[in-house]
Amino acid sequence: MASATRKILLLHGYSQNANIFSKRMAAVRKSMAKDNVEFVFVDAPIVLQPADIPSNWGVPLEALGAPEAAAADEDPSLMPRGWWRANPDRSIMTGIEESIALLRDMLSRDRYEGVFGFSQGAAMAAIISALLEKPDLHPPFLIDGKPPHPPLTYCVAVSGFRPSSPLCDALFTPSYNTPTLHILGKGDVIVVEERSQGLIDVSANKRVLVHDGGHFVPLKASWRSFFKEYFLNPTGDIPAPAGAVSDSLKSAEGN
Repeated sequence: MASATRKILLLHGYSQNANIFSKRMAAVRKSMAKDNVEFVFVDAPIVLQPADIPSNWGVPLEALGAPEAAAADEDPSLMPRGWWRANPDRSIMTGIEESIALLRDMLSRDRYEGVFGFSQGAAMAAIISALLEKPDLHPPFLIDGKPPHPPLTYCVAVSGFRPSSPLCDALFTPSYNTPTLHILGKGDVIVVEERSQGLIDVSANKRVLVHDGGHFVPLKASWRSFFKEYFLNPTGDIPAPAGAVSDSLKSAEGN
């Protein structure tokens, strides 16, 4: 008897979209083509306008991992999207309720083992993980008074950070419990390690790995193998990729 398909939600970064993120993760997807794992890439509901794109205020799209967004006028499949808009000091999140509602409805229709997010999508992944633990903190997340889905088995947050809002403060005080793999880039200048630390600090059940690159999902061969093993056995003791640093130990792991 065939085993049930293991489904994973994948949440793209700011100014990316599901199509772009799917292409970014193509090597991992292909490596697991026979493993009965389904990667479900989700489009954030907020379509970004030119004024929302960081390239217009000094941050190149390449640094965000979304150079394709510059060609969105010619190709709608490259339309930049976000899970919310933030004001300059990141103290106000506009549109987060719409994103929560979208993911609530998706979760109500199917069963997912875990969630994998990058950058703003990583922050969104942590929010959803915490909401499934504490759904009463945001009544619109409930359906007929009940959460739409059981708590997730795991969360992967690549270049994640802790957002600032009354809801997030409530969700992350004192912490959330979903096992979370935090992956940071040593050379990340968009979400620096100190900013990621805010999310790590409220993650009660965490593992932290640091790669030697910047603001992207690490996809060298050792990382592809690691992700494959992790997705197949997220609660197992999977050895870190070669050259990765365990932030809690500040020592290199692997050979």
